[in-house]
Amino acid sequence: MVTEEDILKYEYYLTAIQKQLGAFFEEQSPYIFCKEGCSHCCEKGEYPFSEIEFAYLMIGVRTLAPETVAQIEKNILEVKSEREHYSGDEPFMYKCPFLINKRCSLYNYRGIICRTHGLAFFSKEQKLLVPACVDKGLNYSNVYDFEKGCISDEKYSKSGIEQEPLAHNVGLYFMINNSLTKELKLDFGEIKPMVDWFG
Repeated sequence: MVTEEDILKYEYYLTAIQKQLGAFFEEQSPYIFCKEGCSHCCEKGEYPFSEIEFAYLMIGVRTLAPETVAQIEKNILEVKSEREHYSGDEPFMYKCPFLINKRCSLYNYRGIICRTHGLAFFSKEQKLLVPACVDKGLNYSNVYDFEKGCISDEKYSKSGIEQEPLAHNVGLYFMINNSLTKELKLDFGEIKPMVDWFG
């Protein structure tokens, strides 16, 4: 059960990490091609959300116009129906139900995975990963070797870009298990795909 105190701690945490993430995005700007209206990262995913992130998202829903809420509810029903009929072996991937007209209807309340997406990052196993949109010719595609499946030193050298392409510890595991979360005693609770929070 997420309490009011938990939400206050989480809001403090978001303010702190947003400043840091802003600096990372600025540093890596030669490799970031996100722009308004680009919703590739919201069109197909699992969207892992912790209990506190989902509770915060629901606070955001209460700020929306009734017609927007009605559209979100319709989208949720469609995603749940798709999952009900899904029989693949891979994890179920779906369009975020909060995406309306290629824009996030709850941008200020979005989850951590949404805030960090776009940057190169380290997995829990410390493997360097780039965002999936690299395959669409977007983030890091200007220095990515598609045959080898990694950032290419050769492409970086030829790019003439001064700033080196770097990965940061912005994977979900690290974002919820770091010195700040420990200092705040911030418990994120269970993590599961967003659709599972809808029951």
